[in-house]
Amino acid sequence: MQEQEEIFIEKLAAAAEETSKKLEKAALEETNAQNGGTCGCESRQTDAQPGAPGQPANLCLFESAIKEFIEEIRAALFPEIFCCANPAKALASAAENLYCMLLSALSAPAQTETPAQSETQAKTPAQSETQSQTEESAQKITLEFLNALIEIRRVLQTDLTAGYRGDPAAKNEREIALCYPCFYALLAHRTAHFLYEKGVPVLPRMMSEIAHSRTGIDIHPGAKIGEYFFIDHGTGVVIGETATIGKNVKLYQGVTIGAKSFKANPDGSLVKGVKRHPDILNDVVIYANACVLGGGTVIGNGAVIGGNAWVTHSVADGVIIPSNYVG
Repeated sequence: MQEQEEIFIEKLAAAAEETSKKLEKAALEETNAQNGGTCGCESRQTDAQPGAPGQPANLCLFESAIKEFIEEIRAALFPEIFCCANPAKALASAAENLYCMLLSALSAPAQTETPAQSETQAKTPAQSETQSQTEESAQKITLEFLNALIEIRRVLQTDLTAGYRGDPAAKNEREIALCYPCFYALLAHRTAHFLYEKGVPVLPRMMSEIAHSRTGIDIHPGAKIGEYFFIDHGTGVVIGETATIGKNVKLYQGVTIGAKSFKANPDGSLVKGVKRHPDILNDVVIYANACVLGGGTVIGNGAVIGGNAWVTHSVADGVIIPSNYVG
């Protein structure tokens, strides 16, 4: 088993190096910025790592492992901005961390098993099969994630462009990446959304909440967000799980893309798995503190929603909703 894990980690490192070369080529085509400094996301060695290769991450270190993972991905995808001298190493470390976290997230918790029991009791055939399936799934998702990074980076680059174009105070895209909370939130979201789409439990939501606590921007990992997306200022923005947002959309602080009401089951519990949040089409601007609510609400192409508006019905293409509107 240990030999198989070592082979897989070597495979991850090779895939990471190949992906890094593609990322570096894409970066060179987009910017003439020079890499400098040292990799700020190289492994921060401690006595208690979030999981040795092939071992589930310790849950008490889960949050710190996720934060490190986000930092590594950010540096590997944009080494020219975040001064990462060795993006291949950062990406390999991120992939290994992701694999360990996936093992933990995909494993059913053994609620009645003590640490001593886990070390002394032999696993049943069913347990061994379940563990093997978990490891296979974790490996598959990790490699798929590496392959998806090129597209994730491309979309994040459009977000940087949208930020620069959308804020007259921005001097360049580097400033957007380094200073604007929306970029960190979107990097975390686009990464978490990939994992959410793969059916990974808990981990995507933890990523979104880490970004929420850091930036004040609350984006559920289930939300589908198109290219060239920009949130100016950011604080207090909420985007719900079943929301969809098209291309070239701009939000200001305090905007809520939320649910209008919740259907309940006969026992009083809320119905889950239904469409609850609006669809925002392309080229829409929504100003500060506006609320757009309801699963049947569609905001048409080119529409503008004024500040403090309360919108619970669909808006046609090109319509301007005034500030403080209710309807």
